Amino acid sequence: MKRSWWYRFTFLLIVTVMSIVVVIPTAMNFGEESNYPVKSKINLGLDLQGGLYMILGIDFNKVYLDEIKGYARRIEFVLNDDGIGAKVGVVDKTEISDPRHSIILTNPADASKAKDRIRQYFGSYLRLTSEEGATLQFGMATVAKTQIEEQSVSKSIEVIRNRIDEFGVTEPEIISQGNDRIIVQLPGVKDIDRAKELIGKTAKLSFKMVNDEVSGATVQGWIDEATAAGIVYKKGERFSLYIAKLNDHLRSKFPPGFELAFEKRVSKFNNETEAQIPYLIESNPKLTGDELQDARVQIDQQKNEPYVSLEFKSQGAKLFEQLTGDNVGKRMAIVLDGNVYSAPNINEKIGGGRAQITLGRGGFDQSMREARDLALVLRAGALPVQLDFQEQRSVGPSLGQDSIVKARYASIIGCIVVFLFILIYYKMAGGIAMMTLSLNILFILACLVGLEATLTLPGIAGIALTVGMAVDANIIIYERIREEIRKGVGNYKAVESGFESAFLTIVDANITTALAGICLLNFGTGPIRGFAVTLLIGIVATVYSAYFVGKLLFEFYMNKVEGQDLSI
Repeated sequence: MKRSWWYRFTFLLIVTVMSIVVVIPTAMNFGEESNYPVKSKINLGLDLQGGLYMILGIDFNKVYLDEIKGYARRIEFVLNDDGIGAKVGVVDKTEISDPRHSIILTNPADASKAKDRIRQYFGSYLRLTSEEGATLQFGMATVAKTQIEEQSVSKSIEVIRNRIDEFGVTEPEIISQGNDRIIVQLPGVKDIDRAKELIGKTAKLSFKMVNDEVSGATVQGWIDEATAAGIVYKKGERFSLYIAKLNDHLRSKFPPGFELAFEKRVSKFNNETEAQIPYLIESNPKLTGDELQDARVQIDQQKNEPYVSLEFKSQGAKLFEQLTGDNVGKRMAIVLDGNVYSAPNINEKIGGGRAQITLGRGGFDQSMREARDLALVLRAGALPVQLDFQEQRSVGPSLGQDSIVKARYASIIGCIVVFLFILIYYKMAGGIAMMTLSLNILFILACLVGLEATLTLPGIAGIALTVGMAVDANIIIYERIREEIRKGVGNYKAVESGFESAFLTIVDANITTALAGICLLNFGTGPIRGFAVTLLIGIVATVYSAYFVGKLLFEFYMNKVEGQDLSI
């Protein structure tokens, strides 16, 4: 054999051995506890191992309301910092898609100066909608709404991906659909309820002062009045919707700038809500979770209860210190997603930028799990919007297993039929084709492991299509060799000419297929991309195995049967 043959054979041997080593964990189904040096396995898609499929929708009207409240808080801070007395007024929700917030100036004479400052800092995002004496009312500009719509989906996808990464899901699929929906596919997820809770939790943290000037009996009287008017919480209804209805009904009774919120206390025995404690708290917080640096679970050694330790950024630490210093002796509610987690009394100014959220709901295990989930979503980031679960499908692992079994049988039967055909029709050359086809499949599986790609049912179809294309490439080569032999050309020359003349045809056919695969990969989603990935990998493996490996094995065969007729 020539030296060049040995070089090519050595390369093939190295690639084959490496592929076998990489594929063994998948073929033998090794677990993480295995001592085998390679831990990576082929990731199975949602349709093969089961999991969760969800479509999440975004309510932009609520986003606009939250944003205008945030701008009102920042306006108050900017004006007071410039020596213009101002406080946040009430929000006008007459037009649900265009909420407007008022700012009340201490001195009406400062109106012109205040408008200049607001225009200077927020001119691109806010518009003045009305002016009456010391009250200025602002709404959001069209450009601000457009930016919110564009950024909300992309940021939500980023936050969801961060949370899922910490949740430990392999190969999640998170994509946008239109401008107000997100599709999430989580293969292998078994705790579906917990996954939904982590994904959909907005995790908007805020610190609001409690109004203790209004007695608890008065607040409860207002709630009883709303209950008599038919505003009650129905099990299964979103609690935040009930709170919104309650606040809208009682708005005229509240002191300006305050609203109702509840702390829900859960029984340690059955995890059911046993009490709902009402609080009258600020509508606009002075400090929010945007200033949060880190969130970790800690254990209170004295009470043996878990809590979430919060650490603020430098600016947040200053705001927290100022907030606690200005309100010594008052209560401060720690509010997460509209629910009061605790309302401790401020005994002194708190420096250092640290705070904590105590849970104490249910038993230790329940509290620990809740603390971990809470720390996770706070650390992974707060969703910029509230996501509504519009559609949910759970794919059971038994369905995926059934698909795997059927695909395995179909593959075995298909391979047997194809191998019998090429053996009968092409004789010894058919045996070479069988070897190249087997190596082709081995290389595809090894690439899937190496690229950490996900194998789906359409992906299996892509492998089947690749095998068909590989058989086609072998047929083209062998028919060209037969043509040369019929012309009376010698065996060596016939084989060499057959491979050379077939090469451009094989490359041309595979390039056109690859272009279609690239389009599917770029513009397709979910299973379509899985099909495209295996197809593109298969095309590269097919060209190498059918042409280069086939030629290598044919040269070896020719050397052994020198002077004899070819079995083709």
